[in-house]
Amino acid sequence: MNTEVRKRSITIAGHRTSFSLEDAFWQELQRIAMREGRSIAEMVVLIDEGREGNLSSALRLYVLGDLQQRLNMARPDETPALNPDQGEPE
Repeated sequence: MNTEVRKRSITIAGHRTSFSLEDAFWQELQRIAMREGRSIAEMVVLIDEGREGNLSSALRLYVLGDLQQRLNMARPDETPALNPDQGEPE
């Protein structure tokens, strides 16, 4: 897996902003956008509006959350995911 972090730029609310993501996160973000019928810019705006912390971290956490949700839906009888804030099953 390519772990190189690449800087990307996008326009949000009329101003340019940049973020850094590994290719794997970028590709998964593109898949999510396509699945939801959104452009990458729309996805970034959506994630940016609800974020705490920096944009790059928020994008990674969004992708991780989407993957976890889909995994839990695919295997509902398995052990619940850990709550990262409490270290206990949700």
